[in-house]
Amino acid sequence: MADTFDNLETRPPEQRERELMARLPQLVSRAKAAAGWSRILKDINAADINSRAALATLPVTRKSDLHALQQQQTPFGGLNTTPLGQLSRVFMSPGPIFDPEGRGADWWRFARPMHAAGVRAGGLMQNCFSYHFTPAAFMVEGGAARIGCAVIPAGSGQTEMQVQAIHALRPDTYVGTPSFLKIIIEKAQEMGADIGSIKRALVSAEALPESLRTWLAEHGVPNVLQVYASADIGSIAYETRSGEVRDPGMLVDEEVILEIVRPGSGEPVPAGEVGEVVLTVFNPDYPLIRFATGDLSAILTDTPPSPCGRTNIRIKGWLGRADQTTKIRGMFVHPSQVHEITGRHPQIVKARLIVSGQIAQETMTLHCEVADADNVDGAAIVDSIRKLTKLRAEVLFVPVGSLPNDGKVIDDVRDYQ
Repeated sequence: MADTFDNLETRPPEQRERELMARLPQLVSRAKAAAGWSRILKDINAADINSRAALATLPVTRKSDLHALQQQQTPFGGLNTTPLGQLSRVFMSPGPIFDPEGRGADWWRFARPMHAAGVRAGGLMQNCFSYHFTPAAFMVEGGAARIGCAVIPAGSGQTEMQVQAIHALRPDTYVGTPSFLKIIIEKAQEMGADIGSIKRALVSAEALPESLRTWLAEHGVPNVLQVYASADIGSIAYETRSGEVRDPGMLVDEEVILEIVRPGSGEPVPAGEVGEVVLTVFNPDYPLIRFATGDLSAILTDTPPSPCGRTNIRIKGWLGRADQTTKIRGMFVHPSQVHEITGRHPQIVKARLIVSGQIAQETMTLHCEVADADNVDGAAIVDSIRKLTKLRAEVLFVPVGSLPNDGKVIDDVRDYQ
């Protein structure tokens, strides 16, 4: 039997999809009771939103919109369904952007990735995420409490004290950023301290290159898994392991509906294509519906069912940022404008705006995948570009499938020297 957190993780995929879609109308209805969502979803009948196709018709709310929304209605832009005073905590991220935490157990859904990393009841972990203003440390606290694991609230910094705590208290798990774990190991070597009790780590908040994962394994921490999370959502996806072998990609959380859309739009892309991560989260205090993270990823399509027994979809992990806005001759050009251009010309299967040359002398070329270039009006596309961006551009037709699958809608390759 698979060593999973609960039976939800091993549901047949068809059952999971059916059950998630059945919950959508209630989520939309609850969200519409909040002033912010009431404005965003004002013309939506909640009962009609019961499938992925219906969900894809709803507007996208972008993480980049939060600051403006929260300025209009402090602190959460009217997106919270639980009143401020009934929440557990309020966090502040750079921007500033405010994020809530409700009072439910494991509110950020961190017990799943922690269990997948090997955390068990009766264990002891060193929590090296910051406890100052931001929620990451409290995500860990909630997951540990649900599992039944004790926590050393170490926070970030004070490397020598971190080493002393590990040496004295012998925690079995590190949780924090991967780069700080490397710093702790190097400090322990310098101090001649034994921190060999740490055999596993759950890391997040920054990239984990394979070179660093290998370095950590060579220096005594062989089991390092990542969780993809954000301050608005909590756990989104996480790595799993079958025995000592790491499973491909990152497994999507059970309380999340994940879509991959073309950057600058709300249009879902085919499975396997890189695009922007858009999430719908079943959170009773802070429901998020088609929330665009600004992150790029893709759904894995070429992997067999995971040997670990979990059956949810997997993504490739974090592949970069979707916000490719660039400034050309004093004018901002956004991915949404490229999407609008392609929408006006249905013969375009996919497009990519390439900006080349030197600053102030650059050239904009819209590379368009089309099936039959002889029957496409290039002049009309040029005219659409000029009307929407106020800039001149060239159009280049390319075969369908020839543009890179990297999620880029705007590629700025100008010479900045």
